[in-house]
This record gives sequence, structure tokens and C-alpha cells, in this order.
Amino acid sequence: MTGPRIVHVVRQFSPSVGGLEDCVLNLARVQKAELGLDPRVVTLNRLFRAPDVVLPATDRIGDVPVTRLPWTGSSRYPLAPSVLDEIGDADLVHVHGIDFFFDFLAATRAIHGRRLVASTHGGFFHTEFASGLKRVWFQTVTRLSCRAYDRIIACSEQDAQTFAPITARNLVTVENGVDIAKFAGAASPVPVRTLIAYGRFARHKRLATLMPLLRALRDGGEDWRLIVAGVEGEVLGTDLAAAARAHGVEDATRIVTGPTGAELQALIGEASYFVSPSAYEGFGLAAVEALSAGLVPVLSGIAPFRRLLAQVPTGLEFDPDAPDRTADALRALHRQRLADPADVRPALIAAARPFDWRTAAKRYSEAYGLAVPGNI
Repeated sequence: MTGPRIVHVVRQFSPSVGGLEDCVLNLARVQKAELGLDPRVVTLNRLFRAPDVVLPATDRIGDVPVTRLPWTGSSRYPLAPSVLDEIGDADLVHVHGIDFFFDFLAATRAIHGRRLVASTHGGFFHTEFASGLKRVWFQTVTRLSCRAYDRIIACSEQDAQTFAPITARNLVTVENGVDIAKFAGAASPVPVRTLIAYGRFARHKRLATLMPLLRALRDGGEDWRLIVAGVEGEVLGTDLAAAARAHGVEDATRIVTGPTGAELQALIGEASYFVSPSAYEGFGLAAVEALSAGLVPVLSGIAPFRRLLAQVPTGLEFDPDAPDRTADALRALHRQRLADPADVRPALIAAARPFDWRTAAKRYSEAYGLAVPGNI
């Protein structure tokens, strides 16, 4: 006999690559393998980065069944009303992200009658695009939609602060888990002067600001190097290459687009520092993955990153507007590591363990239990 049926609804999923996609896949895997639940995923049938390619209507990613729906409209707010046809047997529907699915399933709850929870995943404030309209939408449509949900699950303390004014009644915080086994211990076993940044090439990641930092590091006469790896998005690899040339660090910068998991692990093995100048993160999944690899975090001063830096044995805050200051601090830290045989790498790996998906999945189940008394 299978456990309660959970339908995860998310706008993009495998083969798309990103933090949201990883979150849904890992949560569903643990729910199925260890928690006795029966999860499946409903998503869109075309990727935003390849809209001309129609993916199979049904699929399996590992042990997780996937249904893909046709959609129209913009990638910013894709319309897929046929989602109603896919949730009729669900004991609970878990919507990931604040988008069309979130609003539509709230508006049609009287029709479908399913229990609803939603994870915030940073909301829709990752960029300044239409910022005024977003604020109005958040205070009106999003506020109204939240009322239809049994639980709104904030994925970070920052998200909790953002959503509390419009939905304090049903808000809980469950920080995302991280697949800490994926890159466990993968960083260089000895300290090296190489930084790596990886993840989606998005504007809010501010990846071009890494080039002035690398320039400042190399101005000290040491052979510092930078690897930037990930999936192209609003920013292209050629954009980053142009930024490297503009700052005279093209020979010290390696840009890798679309690496496989094995390729990314090998690149991490060449580095000792993970750097992110991001202007916005709902949680900061890649930074925790980097900890599990044994990379020292060098992170911008946004709230999720400051909370993470407060929990790790060593790390640096990076101000993209003051690259010289960060370069001085990073050079000093590296000299200290070279001089101390008891390196911090094992302590960094240990600091990632509380973020394991098994722990997070149990917290999600507790939130589900609040949403569905006596069922989950």
C-alpha cells in the first residue's frame, strides 16, 4: 500500500538545471525512499531556455514520476490551466514558487478541493524587472492567493520576513535541504589559489563583478585563478569572457558552460574557494554545496549569506564595490591556511551536515501534517 499522494507542481524541472529543480527532485526522492510518501511531479513541457523543444508528456526521473503540461504566455508567468487535470487524486498539492500555478490553484480551490501548501523559493523579487508592478501584485494578488493555502512554507528566514506581512496566519519556515553527498569532499585537498563560482548565469548573480576581484588578487603578484561554471541564462558565457578581457584577466579565467555533474565535480577539485557576489538568494543552495565540498565561502553581504557565514568556521564577506578589500582579506586567509597544517577543510564539510535533505524532508512532512491533520 502506498502512502499519501503528494503532487509537486513546479514550473521547471529536469532536464532543466537549477536550485528550484534540485529542491523538488531531492525532496521527492527522500519522501519516496524514506518517508513512505507517494510523490510525483507536474511541470511544464518546454524549458524556458529551449522553448522550441517539446519534452515527453510523461517521464520518470529516477523513481519519481513526471507529468509535463503544455503552456502559453511568457516564461515570467507561463499559463497551464490543464494542471487541474493532474491533481484529482492528490492528498496534498505542494506548489513550488509564486507564479501562475500558485495563483491559479488558489483561485480554483473550490473546484479541485485539494489540500494546498506552497514553498516560496524567494518569491519573484530576484531582479528589479517591473519592481513596482511586483510590489503591487504581491500586496494584492499574492496576498489573496495565500489565503487558499493551508501552509505557506518560507524557504529561508529572508522569505519569512518578506511573506509575514501578507500571510502570517499560515506561514512556517522550512529551509531547503541540500544534497551534501553530491560534491562531498570534492575541493582541492591542499589550499590552492583558485576560486570557483557555479550556478545559473543570471543577472542577479553579478558574476561580472568577479573580474575586478580577480584583478585585485593578481595585482599582489600571486597567480590567482577563477573558474566560472554553469548554465547560461540572462547572462552568456561570452558576456563573462568580455568582462574578463576588459579587466585584463582573461588568461586567468576559465568559463565553462553547461558542465555535467561529473565535470563540475572535477572543476571543484581544482579550487579551494567558492565565491558568490549574488545580489539576491532565497536560500543559497550552491553555497552550502560548496561547504560540503570543503570550499571556503566568499559571499556577498545579503542576509542568507550572512547567516551562513555566521555558522561556518571560516569564510569572507565580499563587497563587489570594494574588490581590493576582499582581495587583501583573501590573500591573508590563504597565507594563514598554508602556514597551518590543521586546515579548515574538514570543519567546513562538517558544517554542511545540518543542511542534509533527510533532515529538511522530515521538516516538510511536519508542515504537511499541520496542513492535513490525521493524514500525513
